[in-house]
Amino acid sequence: MTPLLDLSHLKASIRDIPNFPKEGILFRDITPVLQDASLFSSVIDAFAAEMSKYEIDLIIGIESRGFIFSPALAYKMKKGFVPVRKKGKLPCETKQVSYSLEYGEAVLEIHRDALKPGMRVVIIDDLLATGGTAQAAAQLVEELGGKVELFVFMVELAFLKGRDKLGTHEVFSLIKYGD
Repeated sequence: MTPLLDLSHLKASIRDIPNFPKEGILFRDITPVLQDASLFSSVIDAFAAEMSKYEIDLIIGIESRGFIFSPALAYKMKKGFVPVRKKGKLPCETKQVSYSLEYGEAVLEIHRDALKPGMRVVIIDDLLATGGTAQAAAQLVEELGGKVELFVFMVELAFLKGRDKLGTHEVFSLIKYGD
């Protein structure tokens, strides 16, 4: 990891928003990190340093906050970017999967022609909670013949054990709550 990233400063910059998006949920708000150009750049650099340990062909970003990091990393690492979006947001023929979230149900989609069999990918999102969203994205990649090399998250809610749902895949997160 890059020595330029102060993890205590990063963690202190993440706001806690109680009862959002619904009662009983403590939301970890990363927008203060995004507003700090130096801190945001350091997060991108730390992600890139970790990702450089793997041979990858594409960067997959999960809607919506995964889109914040993924294109910046695709640019920095000179890789393509593929969005995994909520149902009905992609214009071409898609493959979809239904999954459970910590507070509901959802459907994710990817374009059927987004990757070729054998392509190695990194899947990025802002936060790992129960692992349902990341697992669904991996399922889509694997059904198209891709191989997930690594999951990357800024925040991991370790007490929800989402990492367990990702099986044997490699997982990298900068900040963990509830270790």
